[in-house]
Amino acid sequence: MNDLFEKQNITVLAIESSCDETACAIVKDGRQVLSSVIATQIEIHRRFGGVVPEIASRNHTLAIESVVKEAMSRAAVSKDDVDAIAVTYGAGLLGALLVGVNFAKGLAYAWGKPLFGISHIKGHIAANYIDSALEPPYLCLLASGGHTAVVKVEDYERLTLLAESRDDAAGEAFDKVARVLGLPYPGGPEIEKLAREGKPVFDIPKVKNTGEPYFSYSGVKTFVINLVHKLEQKGEVIPKADIAASFQQAAVDQLVDMTQLLSKRTGVKKLAVAGGVSANSLLRSRFDDMKKCGCEVFYPQLRYCTDNAAMIGAAAYFLIKSGADESPLSLDAKATVGIQ
Repeated sequence: MNDLFEKQNITVLAIESSCDETACAIVKDGRQVLSSVIATQIEIHRRFGGVVPEIASRNHTLAIESVVKEAMSRAAVSKDDVDAIAVTYGAGLLGALLVGVNFAKGLAYAWGKPLFGISHIKGHIAANYIDSALEPPYLCLLASGGHTAVVKVEDYERLTLLAESRDDAAGEAFDKVARVLGLPYPGGPEIEKLAREGKPVFDIPKVKNTGEPYFSYSGVKTFVINLVHKLEQKGEVIPKADIAASFQQAAVDQLVDMTQLLSKRTGVKKLAVAGGVSANSLLRSRFDDMKKCGCEVFYPQLRYCTDNAAMIGAAAYFLIKSGADESPLSLDAKATVGIQ
């Protein structure tokens, strides 16, 4: 059991560097964000149509010290006010993760503070606790660039996997379809923006209902790619807005339908959404519709949907209060981590 377990108020300095955002946040008691600073690399990677791991790692190295200093300055805290250091150790780009992990280990050693390695997945789920009264148990739809799953959050640290994608993640499919349509990176917001100008006139095949709970986005993505190629070969104008609207509806339908199915099977009517795709307005409106069926629905604030350090600080607080041991200074980054 860690030394902070019985402490009443806990302030965590959290670091996130799993992909193309260098982030640091100061979080108090898991739900109050004193500061959140993010140095984004979107404009750098946009010219390549996606994240280049080596470039991401170098830019994390350049940004991380100033991001941490700015987060502390905005929160008006010193090292003496910080009780623990938290950092994303996985999943993500290995080189990018190593920058954050090593910087966090250096701070923990220099300041004499306990270190807690946090799963990126649990971080996204914990984003729902910020400025919120959400408490387990509940079902959480996790929809991001790396994962698509529904988990039952039994308590703050224990998850039960109920369904996951057999191939592409939802966010990954959004990015790939955006690229086919000639839209800039990141694809999710661009697809959503373009879809507002179109109508879902294309009948994109749905995953066959076999009774087994799983997601699949490979077929949806391939359908769009083949549709665009056929129209190009015929020399026809590509109705990008209608394709975007059709794809978005198919992608969201799958997320909502599976969550509804598992809510009925488990009898759990408290629902949360996490991950970058949780920012999608169509997805949110469809989940809002579930309130009519007696469901209670939670979302992270939009600024905490995509990668950020505040969610890592929130997750760290609940890990600490669970009594978990601190991480050793030999903590290493991992490109993949399990959902459970």
